[in-house]
Amino acid sequence: MRIGGHDIDISSRDKVFFPATGLTKGDLVDYYATVAETMVPHMKRYGVSMERYPDGIDGKSFFHKDTPDYFPDWIETVNVPKREGGSFNAPIVDSKAALVYLADQAVLTPHLYLSRAVDLEHPDKMIYDLDPPEGIQDFDAVRQAALDIRGALREVDLDAWVQTTGSKGFHVVVPLDRSAEFDEVRKFAHDVALLLVRRNEPAYTLEARKAKRRGRIFLDTLRNAYGSSAVSPYGVRAREGAPVATPVTWDEVAQGVSPRDWTIQSVPRRLAQKDDPWADLRRHASSVTRRRKQLDKLLEREKPAEEED
Repeated sequence: MRIGGHDIDISSRDKVFFPATGLTKGDLVDYYATVAETMVPHMKRYGVSMERYPDGIDGKSFFHKDTPDYFPDWIETVNVPKREGGSFNAPIVDSKAALVYLADQAVLTPHLYLSRAVDLEHPDKMIYDLDPPEGIQDFDAVRQAALDIRGALREVDLDAWVQTTGSKGFHVVVPLDRSAEFDEVRKFAHDVALLLVRRNEPAYTLEARKAKRRGRIFLDTLRNAYGSSAVSPYGVRAREGAPVATPVTWDEVAQGVSPRDWTIQSVPRRLAQKDDPWADLRRHASSVTRRRKQLDKLLEREKPAEEED
């Protein structure tokens, strides 16, 4: 396969990656080639953590952070220092060729770091990870949680975007202007979630320990940390049927979309019929620092939750 002046030798196209549906590695590669025009703009500024499945979803898998020596030199990389010392070179997907090459290397799911390659200390997105309570498939409650987070963010004049994760829930994302470091962003995300817990503790919790959640939805803000990553928009997940993390509109959330509604077979049709809901996300980058006082005032109006004791 020749893409952008690069020859990519696609190996083992017929190897089955999703046994129940018979979808192959070739299907995965073709999917990423088809959606690259929409997907790459969401990826090209960030290092990628590679979730690899050389033998499909029933085989062994691993996360690969460091770019292997055998990757071609036209794959761009960013050197990422580790907090504990040392560093690694994360690949950057800045072209269709790079995306297809990673797919050929059995990178089923690319995960993006939350800060740009040019400025690793300042995230340009804040993220909420929402899943149903353990053992419960109550997507109505998770959809409502996403809508409630959006509402709380609107109270401090922040816009939010949403995508299905292709797994169990939704990601709510706020684009940032890179004026704040990770600690400030994580604190802000936590306190917006705390506002919702104070208003509706029977439904929501910030308790990280599963045993203490008691069926409530965990408003997970823990990804907002240096070195953390999240599934790329339009990334394929390692679940039967090849579901895709799909940006959606807030109207679609209100109308009842579910986390695995789109797959590698249906997303290309969706993009042919509908504009990418995240196409203009970056134009709305905001500062959490400027909203801090507004958020503090809202928190002061609510009684502390029992779990704060």
